[in-house]
Amino acid sequence: MNERAEINELSALFRARVPLILIETHEEPRILRLLTQAASLENQLLMNWSIVDGLGRVAGSGGGFSGGLQVVHSGESQGKGIYQTNELIDCLRHIDKSTQNGIYVLCDAHPGFKDAVAVRLIREIAMDHTKCARTLVFVSPTFEEVPTELLRLAGHFKPRLPTREDIRSIVINEAQLYQTQNGDKVRGDKRTVNLLIMHLLGLEFDDVRRLVRQALRADGEINKEDIRRILAIKHKALGGAGVLGFEESTVTFDAVGGLARLKHWTALRQKPFIDLQHVSIDRPKGMLLLGVMGGGKSLAARAIAGEWGVPLMRLDFGAIYNKFYGESERNLRVALEAAEGMAPCVLWIDELEKGLGGDGGEQDGGVSRRVLGTFLTWLSERNNAAKPVFIVATANDISTLPPELIRKGRFDEIFFVDFPNSAAREQIFAVHLKKRGYGAEHFDLTELAAKARNFSGAEIEQAIIASIFESAARAPHVGKAELTQADIMHELERTRPLSVVMAERIGRLRAWAHDRAVLADDNEI
Repeated sequence: MNERAEINELSALFRARVPLILIETHEEPRILRLLTQAASLENQLLMNWSIVDGLGRVAGSGGGFSGGLQVVHSGESQGKGIYQTNELIDCLRHIDKSTQNGIYVLCDAHPGFKDAVAVRLIREIAMDHTKCARTLVFVSPTFEEVPTELLRLAGHFKPRLPTREDIRSIVINEAQLYQTQNGDKVRGDKRTVNLLIMHLLGLEFDDVRRLVRQALRADGEINKEDIRRILAIKHKALGGAGVLGFEESTVTFDAVGGLARLKHWTALRQKPFIDLQHVSIDRPKGMLLLGVMGGGKSLAARAIAGEWGVPLMRLDFGAIYNKFYGESERNLRVALEAAEGMAPCVLWIDELEKGLGGDGGEQDGGVSRRVLGTFLTWLSERNNAAKPVFIVATANDISTLPPELIRKGRFDEIFFVDFPNSAAREQIFAVHLKKRGYGAEHFDLTELAAKARNFSGAEIEQAIIASIFESAARAPHVGKAELTQADIMHELERTRPLSVVMAERIGRLRAWAHDRAVLADDNEI
């Protein structure tokens, strides 16, 4: 839908004699321009109100007037607005007493929805629409608490967001402007520019233009730092902060030992998920990672986002739940809408069973069941083709999850992350030794892997950390601890892994997953 289509849609609302129109947007100047053109097209007077200027006529609107401020009801104009109409109540009383047909645009009037007098005046104007066609258009950044009695009378107009082509055009125009003013061409490779365009999707026109201009004017280059800044700003603008965490994952599968099947499965789905234009198959929805504690499920979630080069959004169920009725479900909806706004992205839900597992029943007043219902509705109805969000949910105990959540179709696959096999353990040792400045070639990784049988990846990492502390204690004045094979072997010897401490529970979990989930790696421990 282009700008002309938006004008036609507004004109259709005016012709349909909808008494109230709600427009939720931050792009007030652009919307006022569209409303002015639609009003002219319908030959209607257009009036605009704000608490700063009061009520006044918008220049260029229709209605058969030759110019100036036309007011049928008595009242003197002062500056831009009609005298004593700065307060919303006074403005509504003026409109209510006026017999002037027209369109009245009220900017940032949403606080008035909490005022019983203002709500009643709005209703009276709306109910009198058949006798005097005064259309009230509310333009505000948010409409959180519109009274039900007004919603029944209202129509909604949703401004379009810029498409990929719109954003590319803005980037080209701003780059040309930069070159004209500075004499230098904008630097940046094609891949980075395409990433910039992809991550600007979901923002409004004014936001896109401002962020592109900021990226160019900083150093005349479009680079990864610009993309990081844009993603952070976008996350805050979409209202998910506090419930939906944002990370730019730098982890790739090179830092993940084992999980060969999971890596292969993910690689096959990267292009269908990232390619937002040309894709002939369904986009992947997500996966559920079940497995032993410390097996690398959370690391895998970060690695998927890092491999695909998309933002990682972490949903915090602990921040969703609220003591007030309906707020928990609303918090979840806001978070999920923010995730869609960040698309394409990976949505990481850690320890899913703690947020949606079990049945709160009467113990929590049915809150957990309503939150589950909200989440299931979103899973079923979300438009993953237009707003691709890949879910990576992790769980340590799947037995508490409701069957309607884990049925086929909610997730593309359920993977079981077991203790790493011998080859994976060697990779894990190499990764964590290198991370701490030790060359893996100086250690017998095969011997270490054999000693660490049935150790999780987290336990192997902690064994290396503990070994470094022990070696550092021997030579406290040496800059870097002289870590030896014997140090690590000794630490592995005295460690009691989770496979021993919680053998029964781990055994039940592995038995459940044997025929019900796909192994993330081959099961040769």
